[in-house]
Amino acid sequence: MSNFVFNNPAFREQDPRNVATYPGAPRGKRGEYAPPPPPGAAAQTASFQHAGMDAAAQAQFEGMYTAPSAGAIETDRMTVEDTVWKTAGLFGILLVTAVAGWVWTMSGALSTGQADMTPWIIGALGGFVLAMVVTFTSRKKVRPALIFAYAAFEGLFVGGISAFFELIWPGVVVQATLATLAVVGVTLALFASGRIRASAKMTKIVLIAMVGYLVFQLLNLVLMWTGVLSADLTFGLYSAKVAGIPLGLIIGILVVLMAAYSLVMDFDQIQQGVRNGAPRKYGWVGAFGIMVTVVWLYIEILRILAILRGND
Repeated sequence: MSNFVFNNPAFREQDPRNVATYPGAPRGKRGEYAPPPPPGAAAQTASFQHAGMDAAAQAQFEGMYTAPSAGAIETDRMTVEDTVWKTAGLFGILLVTAVAGWVWTMSGALSTGQADMTPWIIGALGGFVLAMVVTFTSRKKVRPALIFAYAAFEGLFVGGISAFFELIWPGVVVQATLATLAVVGVTLALFASGRIRASAKMTKIVLIAMVGYLVFQLLNLVLMWTGVLSADLTFGLYSAKVAGIPLGLIIGILVVLMAAYSLVMDFDQIQQGVRNGAPRKYGWVGAFGIMVTVVWLYIEILRILAILRGND
């Protein structure tokens, strides 16, 4: 799975021999043993049930066809549609605080001549801490308030870093936003059409690659902070060139592909949660997972475009 937040029984393939163990899991549907009724019980009740069966069945069918279809609210179960609305709500919060982070950063640049990195730092630290809390606590209890807070801090980070990049490379934010929407849209369309699905083998490869990329990022940060790398390398190792091509461009394309596949894994896990009959509150976990992946995708595309602009 792409996000550790999906490391939850609600989003896993359920063994039909076992009963689901996540909070609120439907009982008696996944192999739970139900002893047969005593042999004489059916004979004793058959005559009483037969008389009212026709009338009851007729009333039930009429009620089924006249009543509106049950949704997530009525069933209190996770649905794709409800998860989509929750995702849209989280991105709404992110956009509001992103505007605040953008204005905060830009106002600092206008008053002092230098971009204020405070919203960027606050958003990054707050978002990281809340992401860890949500990831490791959602297995036992889903707390939407923490997910809302994460979206708010992530918005500060996205708005602050976007404004910083925009001051150096005007127009790069619009380009990165359009590219991110294009990747998400194409990935969603391919998934919805059934042309692409997550496989166990590919998932292992991507997870290994993600761990390797994390190590590369940490190494790059350490080398930049310690001054080992030249100041001319704006993005550290990303700015180094291999056969005249910035290393960041090569890595960036691979990372965008990884992020796109991570979205596929997110969609797949959400569908699995729906099939498992997970409680409606787990839609917030699915929305959180999608937000984490989309923000990661946007930041990577933003860096790729900045490297290309800086290499002109």
